[in-house]
Amino acid sequence: MTNISVKKSEPPLPAKETLPTMYDLPSEDPEEPGLPDVFHDFQPELLRQTFQPPNWYPDKLFCATDLNLYYDVKHLKWYKRPDWFAVVGVPNLYEEWDMRRSYVVWDEKINPFVVVELLSPGTEDEDLGETIGEEGKPPTKWEVYESILQVPYYVTFSRDTNEMQAFHLVGNRYQRAKLSEGRLLLPEVELSLGSWQGSFNSVNRLWLRWMTPEGDLIPTLEEKEAAAKEEAAVAKQEATVAKQEATVAKQEATAAKQEAVVAKQRATNAEQRATNAEQEAAAVKEELAAAKKQSDRLLAKLQELGIIPEDFS
Repeated sequence: MTNISVKKSEPPLPAKETLPTMYDLPSEDPEEPGLPDVFHDFQPELLRQTFQPPNWYPDKLFCATDLNLYYDVKHLKWYKRPDWFAVVGVPNLYEEWDMRRSYVVWDEKINPFVVVELLSPGTEDEDLGETIGEEGKPPTKWEVYESILQVPYYVTFSRDTNEMQAFHLVGNRYQRAKLSEGRLLLPEVELSLGSWQGSFNSVNRLWLRWMTPEGDLIPTLEEKEAAAKEEAAVAKQEATVAKQEATVAKQEATAAKQEAVVAKQRATNAEQRATNAEQEAAAVKEELAAAKKQSDRLLAKLQELGIIPEDFS
């Protein structure tokens, strides 16, 4: 890997009020060799969807794919076009209302935080810093990312070999980054970057995607939708079960109420029978008393007539 300093002419800087912005420096007609393919569409999109730093608000993050990156105010037409890059600390929208047409570092005042290049035969040597810069021509990607913009993290990924190579800026030079279980840790954004075998946009292969520092996947929009549908299905099933349980409970309550009514009726009937029995017992007692009284009168009359002795009882 070779790092060559390219000598650049240094014309006087234009006045600040005349410096071009993204409206003057759009992203059009890329001049990079090779034709884009579906992988170069899908892979950056997966990176964009999963780049969700928990310590940054989403409206203070900007991600871009194949967007002109203007880096040198002395050479206004020089730009690089990273396959994917992310900036932290800038609004998601330009001046908080417009979508960016390019990224102009002297206008934005914040350089990219991480750049990812997808290797292809036409650009692999330059992506890996093995291209020697030529005097009077734009510097190589490696020099721009390392020396001019000083992007803290630079990653390359090959769709052919599935190899990820990661570099971390130490001082003013890139050094190969130490990986943790095959993942690049970026503590500044509380994320890690690593390879993942899975399906994205109905294509199953090894992809590069963002994860938590522990290696848990940051969900894509499709995965979030699937999880939401699954949660909704589970919630619906739980609601159905709860409804069934409520129906059973209601039926049991109705049956218990009916049993209570029957028991109450039985108690009322028993109470009525007891009352009737008491009344019958009282009537019998009265009849017995009346019979005894009549018997006593008859006995007294017989004794008075001398029919039976007085000591007869």
